[in-house]
Amino acid sequence: MKHAYITKARLTDFITAAIKEDVGDGDHSTLAVIPATAMGKAKLLIKEPGILAGVELAKEIFQHYDPDLKVSIQIPDGSPVDAGDVGLFVEGKVSAILTTERLVLNCMQRMSGIATYTHQLTQKISHTKAKLLDTRKTTPNFRMMEKWAVSIGGGKNHRFALYDMIMLKDNHIDFAGGIRQAVSAAQEYLKKNQLPLKIEVETRNLDEVAAVLEVGGIDFIMLDNMSYAQMREAVALIGGRYPTEASGGITEDTLVAVAECGVDYISVGALTHQVKSMDISLKAVV
Repeated sequence: MKHAYITKARLTDFITAAIKEDVGDGDHSTLAVIPATAMGKAKLLIKEPGILAGVELAKEIFQHYDPDLKVSIQIPDGSPVDAGDVGLFVEGKVSAILTTERLVLNCMQRMSGIATYTHQLTQKISHTKAKLLDTRKTTPNFRMMEKWAVSIGGGKNHRFALYDMIMLKDNHIDFAGGIRQAVSAAQEYLKKNQLPLKIEVETRNLDEVAAVLEVGGIDFIMLDNMSYAQMREAVALIGGRYPTEASGGITEDTLVAVAECGVDYISVGALTHQVKSMDISLKAVV
């Protein structure tokens, strides 16, 4: 878990809230039929090919709920898997295994789907310098896991949230009165509040790119919804002075052509908001 946004405290908060949501005043199905002392073992069964993600999180969930559960990881996060593979074994009180089963599967199925799709897209642009970025188009209260999955799949994490970077998008610029006014206000705000945040500015055309270059004092330039020709010209105009990010309606079909325009990064919201979960189940070992 080598990510600044993944902390023990955040994981604990997430797991605690998720268990409270799912278990409430008790897992009555399990309480009704499983003796409190019953011991057993289960396996995480992979049912389709892809990239596995969420194994470390699964271990955290199991052992948060019952520290005596023994988790044996068989396949680490980021590994390619196929139908029939076993990701991990969990052993201990049957009641604890059954109560945490759905939370573990919900997390792993979605994370593995995201990691798989991210891996597929990164392979498509591996012949270019462009790196794939995620966005804030994430599931509320599950962003940490979704961005973790993007990283596992070979993508790069963009800003985690509103507080860790200044991104001046079209509405910020329009409401502020233009690029110069927006950038100047952002620079003054950071100075006044002594915040060491990077500034990214969204541009919609070459005139706006030129305006950003004239103002300066920023860290990234976003090229939003530009044609391939505009993007290539913008990259040439910027000339490596600032890293570039292509954004806006980029699909699997257009991704390669965008990457070949010479941009440094490509942000794709679909990594986290248009993903099919991987088919994974937890089965008793009897």
